[in-house]
Amino acid sequence: MQTATQTTTRTVSHWINGELAAPGSGARFADVTNPATGRVTSRVALAPTSTVDEAVTAAAEAFPKWRDTSLARRTQVVFAFRELLNARKGELAEIITAEHGKVLDDALGEVSRGQDVVEFACGIPQLLKGGYTENASTKVDVHSIRQPLGVAAIISPFNFPAMVPMWFFPVAIAAGNTVVLKPSEKVPTAAIWMAELWKEAGLPDGVFNVVHGDKEAVDALLDSPDVASVSFVGSTPIARYVYERGTANGKRVQALGGAKNHMLVLPDADLDLAADAAVNAGYGAAGERCMAISAIVAVESIADELVAKIAERTRTLRIGDGTRGADMGPLVTAVHRDKVAGYIDAGEQAGATLVVDGRQVDPDAEGEGFFLNPTLFDHVTEDMSIYTDEIFGPVLSTVRVPSYDEGVELINSNPYGNGTAIFTNDGGAARRFENEIQVGMVGINVPIPVPMAYYSFGGWKNSLFGDTHAHGAEGVHFFTRGKVVTSRWLDPSHGGLNLGFPTNDA
Repeated sequence: MQTATQTTTRTVSHWINGELAAPGSGARFADVTNPATGRVTSRVALAPTSTVDEAVTAAAEAFPKWRDTSLARRTQVVFAFRELLNARKGELAEIITAEHGKVLDDALGEVSRGQDVVEFACGIPQLLKGGYTENASTKVDVHSIRQPLGVAAIISPFNFPAMVPMWFFPVAIAAGNTVVLKPSEKVPTAAIWMAELWKEAGLPDGVFNVVHGDKEAVDALLDSPDVASVSFVGSTPIARYVYERGTANGKRVQALGGAKNHMLVLPDADLDLAADAAVNAGYGAAGERCMAISAIVAVESIADELVAKIAERTRTLRIGDGTRGADMGPLVTAVHRDKVAGYIDAGEQAGATLVVDGRQVDPDAEGEGFFLNPTLFDHVTEDMSIYTDEIFGPVLSTVRVPSYDEGVELINSNPYGNGTAIFTNDGGAARRFENEIQVGMVGINVPIPVPMAYYSFGGWKNSLFGDTHAHGAEGVHFFTRGKVVTSRWLDPSHGGLNLGFPTNDA
């Protein structure tokens, strides 16, 4: 919490009804830290229930007018946001690196993947088209339409301050909903930056709002009678909580949880390609990705060679401040860094072979940042915590299996089902894996199979609570609901003469 000696630190506040909102008397604050230096760079206001209610009210009051704004006009605003974001994405990447710690190139990649969803949402008129049947019965016509829900709440995690919110709000806004975003209090500034960009793009006040906070703010959104839907990304225990509390209050909920993503490597695979992929997918963003590969499933006959290749590459990685050209940056907080280091201790004590030890760090950074070097384990078994738990750090565990069949059985028995990959040159094995694996997103010689924006993102089992995935066609359906109209008109109507060409300005 903020101390008395830090009261001059820059304050990140809320964005409500088109402007920054004061924290208010008696407000609570939390520190925002640059993970590369360990220094507090700002403080963020934590919204009480009353502030959340203020943001929800603003969104609810803005909804009728935005819902009734023409598709043409809504699309123009989304496209303007797209153009502004494309021109200034470097600014947003720098904000992400300063508060999350990931290297600048990775931050730019995050913004670009979020931009994909914005571009997808620019096509919302095509995606909202209904169907029409003339003379379904005598002189009776039937047509279907999709309409927005109302106020959409988005609760996003620290690891992707821009991309994860952009999985949801471009589609929600383009479809005619209004939004209240609650980002992680660890990385608050990106959300405010995007709110200001929406205003510059011409979005009416109240359509996009941001409240910062902790559990009190989350519960206020889950309990608010004016919130129609909740989109969440985070750990599995919290995803389950959000889903159960939100649906108990009658809300539509998509809650994306945790993961333990496996990469199965068969004997016929290109082991250099597989080793490159394992390092990239395991250590990118310091392993703080829900789609990170954390378990290498190596068929025994090639396991020694594969582990050696991964270790060789792991030892070449440069660790440091994300603005200095490093390969990998810090973890997000000192507490999380220490938790991940504790898993390394536990893996060693459990008897796993510690091939590369990441606990000794000499990063290229100033200050006391929250660094760990990449860590590689071999001979990991299913009962070890480094295998069972989502570590969310730069720790790769290698599990050896006799063959393809045991590898698939291992993956399918895991309680998570977010992402997985197979590395092989055997098309038959790849096709069989695609069919048999019980995971929502599958890569074939692709280690992080995040779908393009026009497909939908989401896992199976304990990685998703709710029936609808993010973005793509499922995202459009989540933020809208269908209505079917049956009509009979006994007399024709005439609109008079108008020889002018129709416009879409209204």
